[in-house]
Amino acid sequence: MAQSSANHELFKAGQSPWLDQLSRSLIKSGKLKELIETKGLLGITSNPSIFQKSISESHGSYEKDIRKYYRKGASTLEVYDALTIADIQAACDLFLGTFKSSSGQNGFVSLEVLPTLAYDLNATVEEAKRLYRAVNRPNVMIKVPATPQGVEAFRELTGCGINVNVTLMFSTKHYQDVAYAYLDGLELLQKSGKNIAAVHSVASVFVSRIDSLVDKKIDKLCDAETDAGRKSGLEQLKGKAAIANSKMVYREFRKIFGSARFQKLQAEGANFQKVLWGSTSTKNPKYPDLYYVETLIGPETVNTMPENTFYAFLDHGKVFSGSIESNIQEAVESVNYLKEAGIDLIEVGSILQREGVQAFADSFDQLMRTLEDAREKLRKKNTAVRTPFISYGIGEDGVAKKLDEQIGRY
Repeated sequence: MAQSSANHELFKAGQSPWLDQLSRSLIKSGKLKELIETKGLLGITSNPSIFQKSISESHGSYEKDIRKYYRKGASTLEVYDALTIADIQAACDLFLGTFKSSSGQNGFVSLEVLPTLAYDLNATVEEAKRLYRAVNRPNVMIKVPATPQGVEAFRELTGCGINVNVTLMFSTKHYQDVAYAYLDGLELLQKSGKNIAAVHSVASVFVSRIDSLVDKKIDKLCDAETDAGRKSGLEQLKGKAAIANSKMVYREFRKIFGSARFQKLQAEGANFQKVLWGSTSTKNPKYPDLYYVETLIGPETVNTMPENTFYAFLDHGKVFSGSIESNIQEAVESVNYLKEAGIDLIEVGSILQREGVQAFADSFDQLMRTLEDAREKLRKKNTAVRTPFISYGIGEDGVAKKLDEQIGRY
């Protein structure tokens, strides 16, 4: 374990600190290696928004490779694929020592399937398998969204022995669906005669966005409320929904993974599906910078922090061991009070998941435009390239056919 006392204490409390930020400059500069070796970093995640920011603000880190791939006649989607896979492979190699020394419990790097596939079961399964083969590292996790189609894909992928990070989870309903799908997948894998001990997964529950939405709903209720006492009660719930929701999720984790069904699998070597807290930077400046870190510590959990939050925790973070299981009754009461007031966290979770899928798709679209701009610059220099940019779009009816056609060319 690393020399950083804050992360060391976090690790002893059962939680793994991950970084929610990946870029080529982080890798090439040696900074990622340093964070692993001296700051206790145990994993890293990526998503379309992270890659969009990384490539568009790279200051030349990707320029050479972009030109190289386009000059070879690659499509825009193929360039994206090559760039992201290369970064993921490099990060996996840096974390390989951590992965091996922890017997596969830490050292994972996550790569997300194309966000345009969020509502397409079959395409998600095929793309996840392709990415898993392409990265070809034991410590990669393929990210799949917790949409209904994504959950079904996750079940199948677990049954195939693929490590999966299930993302865009916002409610206890999302969590239950995903946790039971994990058990289903392990049982499928076991029936096939394969080693279930080799499979790892995390369930990524997003945190701060819940308060961002619920606080706005509380403000609207307060504006319409004439009873001073009720208005005061609502005001006191601001900033509590996300923590309460997370505590309810962890309570479900304890229930499901303490069941006889999982214990039977565990006896054969099955690993816990750790709960990963994502979106843990505070969006509201009125809340402490480590509000969603210090309050969510517990065994078999991960906190994937943006860079600023990660360094803030190293600087002044305090580890309250088991904080995720403290004040459970208060969390239950907060959830019930909100529901009585007309704010159902299950419904909030559904809204946020849809928005999250769209946000990632928008980031992917922006990234493709960034790459297409580079293609156009080369075209002006009479460089032979192919495949104009296509806005891929998403929808519950399935992914655009043209995207399927491009994937099929790989």
